[in-house]
Amino acid sequence: MNYYDYLTDFIFAEHEPKKSDYIFIPGSGRGELAEKAAGLYRQGFAEKIVASGKYSILKDCFEGPISPERYLGRHFETESDFLAQVLIDNQVPPDAVLLERRAAYTFENAIYTRKLLGDKAVGRAILVCKSYHARRCLLYYSILFPETELLVCPVNIDGIARDNWHRSPEKIDVVLGEIARIGNQFGDILKGKDTGARP
Repeated sequence: MNYYDYLTDFIFAEHEPKKSDYIFIPGSGRGELAEKAAGLYRQGFAEKIVASGKYSILKDCFEGPISPERYLGRHFETESDFLAQVLIDNQVPPDAVLLERRAAYTFENAIYTRKLLGDKAVGRAILVCKSYHARRCLLYYSILFPETELLVCPVNIDGIARDNWHRSPEKIDVVLGEIARIGNQFGDILKGKDTGARP
């Protein structure tokens, strides 16, 4: 086993999908996440999808889709509005899509998704996210959904996958950046410095 395999197994979490109560999509300008979620919906893995996201905490608006190309230049108020449109364009009925429009970063995606669902029991949920974002998403959603079996069904984005991330400096920086964020952000959570979403 190569030394980087340990990092690969940690960051690139992935599971086989199973029948679930919900599909969760953290906020993103990448419509491929919604396309993946729509495919899982059409295969009968869940009857409801929660699309989460306002826009990045580093921005003062949603600057628009990054991909797929056919959505470039179109205006959407939030990431979740964009993801919802992609879902609908991929044969997901509007009444199967729940929108969370407040989250500005990944932890808030989990927090506000939990708030949106309230006391509803969630026995199992599928988490659709970027492959190199998988572990951080899984950890955050696990905090807010401790009773839930969470299954990650990731999408390879930015040309980064578990079998190639260590082959270029740019990809290495992205993946090791995820490891650094996990350490820094979970340190704040454990120390009580990040206690949840803003009012």
